[in-house]
Amino acid sequence: MSAKPLAKDLRHHLSVEAKSRQASQLKVAFKHFHDPRIISLGGGLPLPELFPFNSIEVDSLAAPFKRGINVQPESDDELLKIKIAKQPTESNDIPLSVSLQYGNSAGAPQLVDFIKKHTEIIHNPPYQDWEIILTVGNTQAWDSTIRTFTNRGDTILAEKYTFSSASECARSNGLKIAPVEVDLEGIIPEELEKQLANWVGPLPKLLYTIPTGQNPTGGTLSTERRQAIYKIAQKYDFIIVEDEPYYFLQMDKYTSDKSARTTDNVTYDTFPNSLVKSYLSLDTEGRVIRLDSYSKVLAPGSRLGWIVTQSNLAERYLRQHEVTIQVASGFAQSIVNGLLQRWGQEGYIDWLIELRKSYTEKRNSALDAVEEYVPKEVADWIPPTAGMFFWIKIDGSKHPEFATKYESDPHALETAIYEHGIKDGVLMIPGHWFLIKDEKTSSAPSSDLFFRGTFASVTEDKLQQGLKIFGDVIKAEFGL
Repeated sequence: MSAKPLAKDLRHHLSVEAKSRQASQLKVAFKHFHDPRIISLGGGLPLPELFPFNSIEVDSLAAPFKRGINVQPESDDELLKIKIAKQPTESNDIPLSVSLQYGNSAGAPQLVDFIKKHTEIIHNPPYQDWEIILTVGNTQAWDSTIRTFTNRGDTILAEKYTFSSASECARSNGLKIAPVEVDLEGIIPEELEKQLANWVGPLPKLLYTIPTGQNPTGGTLSTERRQAIYKIAQKYDFIIVEDEPYYFLQMDKYTSDKSARTTDNVTYDTFPNSLVKSYLSLDTEGRVIRLDSYSKVLAPGSRLGWIVTQSNLAERYLRQHEVTIQVASGFAQSIVNGLLQRWGQEGYIDWLIELRKSYTEKRNSALDAVEEYVPKEVADWIPPTAGMFFWIKIDGSKHPEFATKYESDPHALETAIYEHGIKDGVLMIPGHWFLIKDEKTSSAPSSDLFFRGTFASVTEDKLQQGLKIFGDVIKAEFGL
């Protein structure tokens, strides 16, 4: 078996800011803090004896979750008690004396090593020199990526409909966003190729994409399209930033025939191959930056994520983190690491498998309600196979007042439907809130309207109730 190649050097894509960063001399000096031969009088590190926290203790469900994950434990065998002390007790724990101290901006080695092994199991990056660096979730990771690779006035690529916080982050950093054409699966490679072949001016350095369970559309890009887009990235020399908080919320295809729904029999051994290939797993050159997070698989408030990238670029992220976030939360690192070490790699994948089952049930419930209540005379949708969102397209031209009131501004009709829904008691988000407008071309406004819903945030009865209200709103607006 041949050795994996080294990454292609992509440091020519670094921003002026990133190129100008120097290693923190104080951080370099901290390596002597734990040297028993040296009395350290140089670092502003308080003694752990003065930390008021002697230990933290949390309870969790214990692997292998035989009764599922939406249950209360019935016995001690189903309950996992995790206690992290100030001083080391368990070999793989991050003691509070370490996690609550100023530390390595890349993250505690115990947690980084766990994530590295997890990354090898799931993605097996096909080049040698890749690294993990912890973040405060994907939002911070994206902001850090923008600062590391772009200068004010640069243009980046993103899906035509994308996560509004991500686009706002880019705009507030002075970037222009060129929208890439999508369908309900995701980016259309042929359209991206055409867009770049006719590009005028400096080519963009980054493609920002949410390829799995896309926010807002819920679409999941096939392996074949990812391979095609990766080849385009090689041809036009840009970096793919895959923002993947929903990657493990993948599901079987939806069927409205409840009797045809089968039990998901995925196991630890078959789980990696049940997932759509990530860009990282296709990356032979180190031109993919993967943003990953525990927000959607453990808890959003953990504010703990990580970046996977080639070593040359990880070093630049590290320099930036040293003077911005310093390090991800010590409490979060100790608690999450304590949980994962006790679950182990197999237990964590057991959790992800059970999470997949739970989201599949919620997705099925949502789509059952959409099928029952949303009028097909004016609406269309594709059932998502990942994530927590569904995307409904409505033909605005069939509205009785479209020609006289909304044809010149279809987004006003989206807003009217949104406000009607709020009045009647349901919140569905208008599609134009996520739309990236093409500043280079002007075209007639489309009569296609879109609404994003989620099946993750409410109970199944509320889900059914809310979608019935939304269906009634559409019927009332369109006179059905």
